[in-house]
Amino acid sequence: MILPHRSLSFVLAGSLLAMSGLAHAQEPAEVRLSSPAWPGVTVKTSLASTLLETLGYEPRAEELGSTITYEALNQDELDAFLAGWLPAQQGMYDTAMEKGTLVDLGNNVDGARLGFAVPVYVYEAGLTSAEQLDDPEFADKLESTIYSIEVGSGMSDTLNGAVEADTYGLGDWSLSETSTPGMLSAAGSAIDREEWIVFAGWTPHWMNIEHDVRYLDDTQDMWGPEGGRSDVKTLVTTAFAESNPNATRLLDQLSFSADQQSEMIRGFSFEEREPEAVALEWLRENPAQVETFLEGVTTRDGEPAWPVVQEALEIPEA
Repeated sequence: MILPHRSLSFVLAGSLLAMSGLAHAQEPAEVRLSSPAWPGVTVKTSLASTLLETLGYEPRAEELGSTITYEALNQDELDAFLAGWLPAQQGMYDTAMEKGTLVDLGNNVDGARLGFAVPVYVYEAGLTSAEQLDDPEFADKLESTIYSIEVGSGMSDTLNGAVEADTYGLGDWSLSETSTPGMLSAAGSAIDREEWIVFAGWTPHWMNIEHDVRYLDDTQDMWGPEGGRSDVKTLVTTAFAESNPNATRLLDQLSFSADQQSEMIRGFSFEEREPEAVALEWLRENPAQVETFLEGVTTRDGEPAWPVVQEALEIPEA
């Protein structure tokens, strides 16, 4: 999963990955991961932890917000983060990359995006672009309010910046910022009653499976270029990449489609199943993809990873 635009530090890490066959036995056991309270990264981190533990590592996930996560990564108090969502976290990401403390392993979700989400009946009533939000006929029905997630998140920062800059005429709008469950509860209740609502949406997430929603055109690239298309980066510290080339290779090769991630999120957040159970089910149902994740990877003791993982987790033949 080596992408063309790489920093010098990643080139170095890439070279080290190629040497993993020589270095794996000496790798430290502990892998410290950040897992913010977002369903997608919770399951994804659980899946990565399951694989790492099966290979002989000792993964430890901490529930931290994105701001604290970047600070901890910069101070070498964490090793890896599977939810570097760009451009929502662009400022924190750029600061860390300028310091040379992080290695960007690339995008781990294909098809992610952010944007203003509305129920399909609102979209079909004519509200299809963010440019129309402040039109009186629509603003009144929406009570000039946007529902959002936690204060301090990248999405919160983007929305507050838009209000301050009067982007799309939102300067006099209100933000109802609660939490991800709080926002989704408000959205679900409104949809059940066919009331008008606009909220900060994203994919991958179960909201795109359980609710019939549409995303408004983002003509001013408020949510980022290409209609809010996003990258979800796997980030590791430079120190971790240098001392753990084998584990880094595994993390580098983890990649999912947005639909796959949405299904995982649905299992955990909507069906309220344990993230470990959802992760294990996904691993068993996608043997070919798991084998790809483990290409060139070994156990911490130097054995080929795929046969060990396949037997230990009872994964069928690819």
